[in-house]
Amino acid sequence: MSPPPKPQLVLFFILLLLFTAAEAATLPPSPSPISSPTARPSPTTRHSPISSPTTRPSPTTRPSPISSPTTKPSPSGHSTLDPKQLTALQSLDIPTAKDPCIQPSPHNATVCDASSPFRFLISLNLSNCSSDLSLSYTALKSLSTLRSLTFTNCPASPGRFPSDLALSLHSFTCIHSLKHLTDVGLSHFVNLTDLTVSDVPVNGSGLYVVLGNMRKLRSVTISNANVTGYIPRHLHSNLTHVDFSGNKLKGTIPGAIAVLENLESLDLSSNSLTGELPSNFGDLISLKNLSLRSNSLSGSIPDSVSAIPGLVHVDLSSNQFNGTIPRFLAEMKHLKYLNLEKNAFHGVLPFNLSFMKKLAVLKVGENSNLCYNHTRLSSKLKLGIAPCDKHGLPMSPPPSKEASASDDSSDYDDGEGDNSSRKEHHHGPNKVALGIAIAIASIVFLIVFMVLLSRKCC
Repeated sequence: MSPPPKPQLVLFFILLLLFTAAEAATLPPSPSPISSPTARPSPTTRHSPISSPTTRPSPTTRPSPISSPTTKPSPSGHSTLDPKQLTALQSLDIPTAKDPCIQPSPHNATVCDASSPFRFLISLNLSNCSSDLSLSYTALKSLSTLRSLTFTNCPASPGRFPSDLALSLHSFTCIHSLKHLTDVGLSHFVNLTDLTVSDVPVNGSGLYVVLGNMRKLRSVTISNANVTGYIPRHLHSNLTHVDFSGNKLKGTIPGAIAVLENLESLDLSSNSLTGELPSNFGDLISLKNLSLRSNSLSGSIPDSVSAIPGLVHVDLSSNQFNGTIPRFLAEMKHLKYLNLEKNAFHGVLPFNLSFMKKLAVLKVGENSNLCYNHTRLSSKLKLGIAPCDKHGLPMSPPPSKEASASDDSSDYDDGEGDNSSRKEHHHGPNKVALGIAIAIASIVFLIVFMVLLSRKCC
């Protein structure tokens, strides 16, 4: 008969089994293969449509179209900048102790050309200026070699721009600066390719006066500028970016806008526009970002929109659009953001779950006569509309805003009950592993009991 096992060996075996069982009990379950819908952007983010993956950059970050030449260091310690321009910079409170062509101030960026014996400024950015700063006519006239001029948070009193400087500029940016501008003053910049005026009142008759002679313009932003009047019926065909948001524009969107075959971004949001979209709207074949939210537009979405293959961002919310939502929207391969809420659309929502999951944002709520097919879509989806009956009409009033308010992390997901059960599933003990651990512990206890019993018998 073999000697009974040593107590130390039995104890080691017991501890090893208990450690293995405990580790198996706490092992997290494998993740679900179904990924959740993409999170909705924070509501504090401004969607100028133009804020989607291919959305246009903010006016404060859009790069200047003027390429800057490489700045060459001066062989001596003295400034190589033209003396008159050096004096002009000093009058604008720009430090000139060091050569502005070699070491520009971080807040007042300067770029110079490579002329000799003196270099000349071709780009100037005045930002975070003192409110006492005066833009003298003499100083501005000395800067007539500039190709790019930018004011950012610079509350200086607006002066008169010399004609030489106005004709020289290719890019002009004014953001929350200069207190006010005039449409006639801006109209003198006839050689601009890029115009940005944002959060600055523009006094005058309207957009036509500003843009009428700017035939080289490619990008124009005149937003939150208190501009009145109508959208010009004739815009130059080389425009790629148009932003007239946050003004007081009225009337209809002119059909002539469809000639802008190079237009990639159009933002007319937050105005007082009325009427229907032009039937030839689909001629904007290069369009990627469209925002018409917060107007009084009506009618249906034109069928011609299906001819715009690259749409990424579409925001038609807070209008009076009606009719059914066209099926061709679900066939747009690049679409990521679709906001149709707060309109008068009716009928059955023509989207399936696979299309909805590929979107970063989908909003269709607050369309009282719109409903969804409950045999294709789960009632747990937070769409803000009711399911359809057999006649294609809403079965019940749409849920209240409080009940249907979507979670900040997603525009549509499963109900709270599923979420709570999912959390319990992820963080609670694994029942199978727990059962195995109990079984192993019972076997160990039985072995220990038998060992002790055999030693007592011996």
